[in-house]
Amino acid sequence: MKLVIAIGKQDFEDMREHNCFYVDKTDFIKEWWESEDDVTLITRPRRFGKTLNMNTLKDFFSNQYSDRSDLFEGLSIWKEEKYRKLQGTYPVIFLSFAEIKNVNFKDAREGIISIISECYRDYLKLWKKSFLSVEKKDYFDSLSRYYKNLSLDKPVSDTIITKALKELSFYLNQYYNKKVIILLDEYDTPMQEAYINGYWDEMISFIRSLFNSTFKTNPYLKRGLMTGITRVSKESVFSDLNNLKVVTTTSEQYATSFGFTESEVFQALDQQGLSGYRDKVKKWYNGFAFGNYTDIYNPWSITNFLDTAKFATYWVNTSSNNLAGKLIREGSPEIKTAMEDLLAGKPLITSLDEEIVFNQLEESDTAIWSLLLASGYLKVDKVFEYEEDNFHQLSFTNFEVEKMFKKMINGWFSKPVVKYNDFIKALLLDDVKHMNQFMNRIAKETFSSFDSGNKPSEKEPERFYHGFVLGLIVDSRLEYRITSNRESGFGRYDVVLEPLNKKNNAYVFEFKVQDLSDERDLQDTVNAALAQIEEKGYDADLITKGIQKERIRHYGFAFRGKEILIGK
Repeated sequence: MKLVIAIGKQDFEDMREHNCFYVDKTDFIKEWWESEDDVTLITRPRRFGKTLNMNTLKDFFSNQYSDRSDLFEGLSIWKEEKYRKLQGTYPVIFLSFAEIKNVNFKDAREGIISIISECYRDYLKLWKKSFLSVEKKDYFDSLSRYYKNLSLDKPVSDTIITKALKELSFYLNQYYNKKVIILLDEYDTPMQEAYINGYWDEMISFIRSLFNSTFKTNPYLKRGLMTGITRVSKESVFSDLNNLKVVTTTSEQYATSFGFTESEVFQALDQQGLSGYRDKVKKWYNGFAFGNYTDIYNPWSITNFLDTAKFATYWVNTSSNNLAGKLIREGSPEIKTAMEDLLAGKPLITSLDEEIVFNQLEESDTAIWSLLLASGYLKVDKVFEYEEDNFHQLSFTNFEVEKMFKKMINGWFSKPVVKYNDFIKALLLDDVKHMNQFMNRIAKETFSSFDSGNKPSEKEPERFYHGFVLGLIVDSRLEYRITSNRESGFGRYDVVLEPLNKKNNAYVFEFKVQDLSDERDLQDTVNAALAQIEEKGYDADLITKGIQKERIRHYGFAFRGKEILIGK
């Protein structure tokens, strides 16, 4: 019998009631409960079942679902009597910050207040109970009135809102005589958006106070669980939480609780009559690893493939893509060089720090690789111990991720003035005039955004050069093997376009920054670049590979600020 595939459903109750395709992950409930950790933070890539698992926990523990044991019948968690007795026995506060994607702090703060006030709405019946003092009733009323968009005598202060979940825990504890379970999904979304949009300091101060009150100084808390994509550094937001258990993608705990194992994927393919696609599905969507457990599949992509039986890049752009894109676009030449290698199928070896210090990301080249690992774009192939440090060999997770990254880089050059096909067409036609027009347009577009961000430096030409090479690699990979010389230092570059068809022309580019002490104008710099190609014998490798000398074209690129001149 074929499965009922529901795309985008993250509500456990809804999925079970409508008999939708569901992979049983309820062993996660047992593993989490028996860990005895006070507060747990689990990081996993986007669309890896975090929200569904959190929703499942809510339905299992919440006393609002004490009469819904039918949701769990037949699942793994229902095999043990003690868990059958545990179901529906705790007050639960469940909230998600997934929608906090605002461009300014005021709107983000309002969004968080609205989400917390929804939690108060869920327990409005407590407002009328006699155990609440007049002061507590006023507090409860202010939050519930906020949710209803009713006018307030005065705005909700930071003091009130950062203590709101602790206060609600008190009310629930008093009413039910049991401590509270608090589940917070996508905890890091507001912080990523704050970093991207420039209000990090305001947001982090607000969030730190909220988390400290909710998860650290809350005597009414039984257990807490947070999920997100990144592990934000303890110093940034968790400095007061010494009771926090952090589980990242390299941890052994909960290794198979998020994402699908290969046996789960193959079983679903069999049920859908798609067994013949096993190998191709493995190539496209396998490759994620949590702890020492490999062969994990992205559930979003698998669910979509089960629905359509078509291979595609199903991951869509989210904040994590935006952040990764920002860091690569504005990153150092070393970051762009490493991206060139990854796009060419070469592994990257680097140290990692899984704690993301957002306000230091621009100063740390290794932070981008830690972010891409946490986001699911990269996987760890090997770990090397060297002296007192570990180095990780990283590569793209799978074929889907590689295609998605190439599409993402293409998107950075999507403006009409930055179509690399136009440059390649001009190059093939030996049209130096149009090549110059293209390069000067792209320089004006990208010197201040793609490469140097808000921190222009003496490395602007080098940043631009590597951005240009990335664009060439992505847009011309079907016709050329593109390599660049990374050893000759600032202002001395060569790029080689080796044709995959040996009958076509090959191209050697030399990039050179004008030396004002020796070169009067950019034409002198172009001439010096062309002379260097000859003097250094940059044609040698191409000739060795069977490219005839007469088919090798030389181009010199001269830089002066944002002005570029190309000569042949």
